[in-house]
Amino acid sequence: YAAFILRYRVWTDASDDAPLEDIGRAMQYIEEHAAEFGIQPEQYAIVGYSMGGHLTGLFGTESVGYKHYNVPKPAALLLGYPINDFFEVKPLYHIAIDPLIIGWRYYWTNISDVVNKNYTPTFFWYGKNDYYMECMNYEKQGPLLEKTLKESGATYQCVVYENAPHAIGPGRYTDADGWIKLAAEFWEEQCK
Repeated sequence: YAAFILRYRVWTDASDDAPLEDIGRAMQYIEEHAAEFGIQPEQYAIVGYSMGGHLTGLFGTESVGYKHYNVPKPAALLLGYPINDFFEVKPLYHIAIDPLIIGWRYYWTNISDVVNKNYTPTFFWYGKNDYYMECMNYEKQGPLLEKTLKESGATYQCVVYENAPHAIGPGRYTDADGWIKLAAEFWEEQCK
């Protein structure tokens, strides 16, 4: 697999939906330079963790994601402990990074708000002992996202681990060790 790592803008540099813009521009760049990189950009997957999982989840939509940036729909979204709902943090984000803006910003939209039957196939996982998610109303995070995906009829796979705290990336030394293999299998299945 060819892999690209994006460093998107955060905190005070994240005004005007900059992180979502960064993903869109990165995908445009990769598609435009595919021959130069020696890659085939179709049937790609996007991986995101935590806030990156939130952004990746939004990028999987037609309205504010891939279609908005005129790039092909991803074959799969691979999300690790994604933030579905910024909960009480939304007003703080707005004050900190967009104080003079009235209108939509990425952090106001929950992934579960934009899921429908045509939503990009999604593999996601999270841990029952994720203290960070507990502080952000645990039930509004992974459990609500899974419920919404199931009810919408979208293609998805969710894995919930007993011991998988926040910010563990590949999950080494936790129950989530090996999630990357499961996610790759899910992605490959979507590409058939």
